[in-house]
Amino acid sequence: MSTLGKKAWWTLPENFHSPLVLYMEEDLEKHIFGQGDEYLHSIEVHSHTLIQLEPWFTATGQTRVIVVGPPRARKWLLSMIRSLGSRDWCCQDQ
Repeated sequence: MSTLGKKAWWTLPENFHSPLVLYMEEDLEKHIFGQGDEYLHSIEVHSHTLIQLEPWFTATGQTRVIVVGPPRARKWLLSMIRSLGSRDWCCQDQ
């Protein structure tokens, strides 16, 4: 919801320029977004973004992830994905 005098993020065209596009392994996608993408809507709502997941036919079963939203929200989401995809336990705990 928008606050008084502030437009909702999805009504501002600049939030749709330069979408974040990344590829992730299918296992990481399931870990982050849940089986059958059950957490996708909650992540979108809480991060103020729209996220599109597209399975790609590759040997490792990658998913293309496209994220639009305010730059700060896209940066936070990228950081979260990198942390969860890291093999470093300390990084994952962040």
